[in-house]
Amino acid sequence: MGMSLSRSLDLPAMSGVDTLAQELALLQDKGKRRIALLGSRHVPVVAIHLVELIARSLAQEGHSLITSGAQGVNAAVIRGVLEIDPSLLTVLLPQSLNLQTPEIREQLEFVLHLIEKPENDDLSLPIASSLCNQEIISRCDQLICFAFHDSETLLTSCRSAEDMGKVVSLLFFD
Repeated sequence: MGMSLSRSLDLPAMSGVDTLAQELALLQDKGKRRIALLGSRHVPVVAIHLVELIARSLAQEGHSLITSGAQGVNAAVIRGVLEIDPSLLTVLLPQSLNLQTPEIREQLEFVLHLIEKPENDDLSLPIASSLCNQEIISRCDQLICFAFHDSETLLTSCRSAEDMGKVVSLLFFD
């Protein structure tokens, strides 16, 4: 008669998994993800080029990217993804298209998946942006955020994403 060996492994609770280990696992995962890229409107020029490069690289790998429609980081993400494959980009606006700046409206003409939020037109832009960021985060697997240490709306969005169990990469300009 064969002997049966049984062992119990004490696995760590999921809430205790190291964030760095999660990020490394995602980097090694060859599956396609929905990645949200959010960031400040006021960004150094060198950083804009870096954001565009990251967005292009993620699109080249076939990941779907979602962002909002503001100047700065979001505009750089839009430019980067449009160069590679417009079908991989979703842009969620905090308010109606007609409330966006002329430069952004011009850029958004090339976005295939554009979602407007006219129901937020009566809200202040910070409140509408916060709601927009929450919806973007709910639609993604991972959040990459480019911010300053005093970017309250973005930092709140990052904390919210972490609370939802999303992998968050927060990069500071300052």
